[in-house]
Amino acid sequence: MLSGRRLDLLDPSPLDIEIEDIAHGLARVARWNGQTLGPHIFSVAQHSLLVEKIAVEMAPSIGRAERLFMLLHDAPEYVIGDMISPFKAVIGDAYKSVENRILGAILLRFSLPATPAPAMAKLAKQADRAAAFFEAVALAGFTRSEAERIFGRPAISPQALTDEIAPAPVEETQARFLARFQEIDRL
Repeated sequence: MLSGRRLDLLDPSPLDIEIEDIAHGLARVARWNGQTLGPHIFSVAQHSLLVEKIAVEMAPSIGRAERLFMLLHDAPEYVIGDMISPFKAVIGDAYKSVENRILGAILLRFSLPATPAPAMAKLAKQADRAAAFFEAVALAGFTRSEAERIFGRPAISPQALTDEIAPAPVEETQARFLARFQEIDRL
């Protein structure tokens, strides 16, 4: 990592994880394999910010730990990249196993349980699917009906999310991700 840390992907240690490395990596990983509109990629860091915002819209009473989990739900992708869901399904359990070990180490690093509570995992999945719906329609060329068929109809309106669904320069996204992490961490 740029921090100088060495992360063992098969046996990751929370001690080798730094939020700056996560922000740097996620801001440079493209969602939708880069097949989005605009002069910049829509990054996993932007997606993570969107998921956290959607989760708060869906469950306004969630606290620091839950918000942090939402922001970090895709954090393993800072080292293993983002794969589209159909390809993850083809690869199967091997990818998921590595992803879960890295996520567990990340969560422990930031004083969260290595395995989220079922209610938090469910909220993260709902917010993630809503984010995918909005991204698909706004950025990836899906019609609303296609997105609804694949991701379901989101339980929230996109009006409050307009600024979050705009591809942005890497440096700006990295700074926004770090700033949001620090805001949540101070709660």
